[in-house]
Amino acid sequence: MPRALKVYQELYDFDAAVREHFPVICGVDEAGRGPLAGDVYAAAVILPPELVIPGLNDSKKLSEVRREELAPVIREQALAWCVASASVEEIERLNILQAALLAMRRAVEGLKLHPDYALVDGNQLPGLQIETATIPQGDAKSASIAAASVLAKTARDASLRELDDKYPQYGFAAHKGYGTKAHYAAIDQYGPCPAHRPSFLKKYYERLGK
Repeated sequence: MPRALKVYQELYDFDAAVREHFPVICGVDEAGRGPLAGDVYAAAVILPPELVIPGLNDSKKLSEVRREELAPVIREQALAWCVASASVEEIERLNILQAALLAMRRAVEGLKLHPDYALVDGNQLPGLQIETATIPQGDAKSASIAAASVLAKTARDASLRELDDKYPQYGFAAHKGYGTKAHYAAIDQYGPCPAHRPSFLKKYYERLGK
């Protein structure tokens, strides 16, 4: 079997093994912990056991175009899905890790179908009311987590396009809030906007002696 197909099959085999003990599982992932601006997003997805979505993979390994193609397929064919977020204000009040975990809890709690078990990308438990396993690099191991990663990423990207409409001078649609050279140049020229995370800019300003 070609390596690409083997990895692809392993995503579904991973979930199938978990379903032997927990029939209804949800995958959970977040997007947007690293950028300088915007809310942090999370998604929870429950896939039908028999469903195979061609091309599904870790969102980081997919092009933006492919993620946008897969997102509606996931939403249409999943047994249940929910996308949630934590605001810039919550990021500043709680810190980015706790805000991401909060977004994860909101996503799971928003599912219309109650899962037996949650597979969470990463190594931090979000404090769910159901049994949970943390899976480091889970979006490359579990189809359910991969599906959640696509929904979280595309939802956050959509929110950054909205921010671009509101604050066009920063180029949010292009860099999605990450600390690119162009983004820092825009901050230097215009100063931060309400969508920026002050705690994320602190070290930058310290380096500049501000």
